[in-house]
Amino acid sequence: MLKECDLQLIEKKGITLDTIQTQLDNFNNGFPYLKIDSVATVGNGIVSISDTEAATYISQWNEFKAQGGTVEKFVPASGAASRMFKNIFAFVTENKAQPETDFEKEFFNSINKFAFFPLLNKACVEMYKMNIAELIEAGRYVDVARALLDSKGLNYGALPKGLLKFHRAAAGSVHTPVEEHIEEGAQYAADSDGNVNLHFTVSPEHRTEFKKILDAKVPNMEKVWGVTYNVTMSEQKSSTDTIAVTADNTPYRDASGNLLFRPAGHGALIENLNEREAQVIFVKNIDNVVPSRLRHVTLRYKKVIAGYLVGLQQQVARYLTTLDEDNAPLKEILEFVENKLFTHNADAANMDDTALETYLRTKLNRPLRVCGMVRNEGEPGGGPYLACNTDGSYSPQILEAAQIDANDPDAVALMKSGTHFNPVDLVCYIRDYKGNKFNLKDFVDYNTGLISEKSKDGVAIKALELPGLWNGSMSDWNTIFVEVPIETFNPVKTVNDLLRPQHQ
Repeated sequence: MLKECDLQLIEKKGITLDTIQTQLDNFNNGFPYLKIDSVATVGNGIVSISDTEAATYISQWNEFKAQGGTVEKFVPASGAASRMFKNIFAFVTENKAQPETDFEKEFFNSINKFAFFPLLNKACVEMYKMNIAELIEAGRYVDVARALLDSKGLNYGALPKGLLKFHRAAAGSVHTPVEEHIEEGAQYAADSDGNVNLHFTVSPEHRTEFKKILDAKVPNMEKVWGVTYNVTMSEQKSSTDTIAVTADNTPYRDASGNLLFRPAGHGALIENLNEREAQVIFVKNIDNVVPSRLRHVTLRYKKVIAGYLVGLQQQVARYLTTLDEDNAPLKEILEFVENKLFTHNADAANMDDTALETYLRTKLNRPLRVCGMVRNEGEPGGGPYLACNTDGSYSPQILEAAQIDANDPDAVALMKSGTHFNPVDLVCYIRDYKGNKFNLKDFVDYNTGLISEKSKDGVAIKALELPGLWNGSMSDWNTIFVEVPIETFNPVKTVNDLLRPQHQ
């Protein structure tokens, strides 16, 4: 039973009662598992591009921009970096006298190699009147860790990754991921007039700090790169928050009797993406950046997959136009859908012309994305598969392990046999063949999602995540997988990842 205060909170957030009921139903019923037709591999859903072809696609990308094509770079940057410091938090909580695990030893033995070392050293002096070397000599390892994590020090345990010092740069300066993304934008996403559109999704409490970096760095980068930046920010909408429940799936209430709503994961950002205006939008995680000296491979393949995208979109537009003019080569279009979009339906070959035309129009007239895929080297996360759709077809999808039935040995075997990994390296075309914006919310699979167990004030609760941005939220897009080099994937999942050569 909802109270008046509940209704006021729900209304303030912009959530409907029907949405609340759907969320409660999801807790009670769970989400259906997805069925995999096959693993996507090179030759079966993953495109491998030769050097000659790469040059062609780069030319296509440059031509698209020269003809006035609009571009934006979209960077999800609102998540806190707390997971990045999970091991260091544990070290502090356990109040260890000295490093014990391999992770802890690597962190402290190499602490001077981190780009944030000078700032951390300064914080230690301010907090303890001793520098890092002196604290370590005295066995005060935990105090060093506290200076890194606590609000009295660098506060890295609460800040988003975008604001952390990741890389040493020229002339003794250091760069945050935000600065690396700003530079990248100038190098592959500038339009024909030299405008660079960048969009960051941020959390409300950190918007001011993001703005400080942008105000300080953008003017100089405009001079260095000879471009004009248009940098915007948005926040995850409160209307996408999901209700938390107790173990028996009843709404959780805190000590004051108030309902608890939680952010619904990166899938909620489909709302933010839906508000962007550009034809082509690059989507890339905030932590997948490298210093400028190592960026050449990334820049090349960003242009390659963008060129592949626009070439494919132009062919889609031509086919849809012929369908409008009633002179469409249906067999040729079906071959394109099967061989270029990797979407198959066993019944398509037996459809009459009217049914086939309807089928082809439905499959073609969708948002389009090209996803860079790297060889799987053991990183956690989703991968490329050919998954079954409700209409009997199957098509490329990025799937997470949680979407597969762990009790189905065949499904688990398929999941584990994947050869490639999704590094969240996407380039998207979000307008239809007539130039109108798609409503991206029409292409979300709302039957996907994730239920996780959390704790609130010592009480076990359940949280609901919306379909992931590059999983269920883009489920009904046309999706193309292109193999890209492992050098394009340089994530920072833990603080020690910053000690890898590509981040030094």
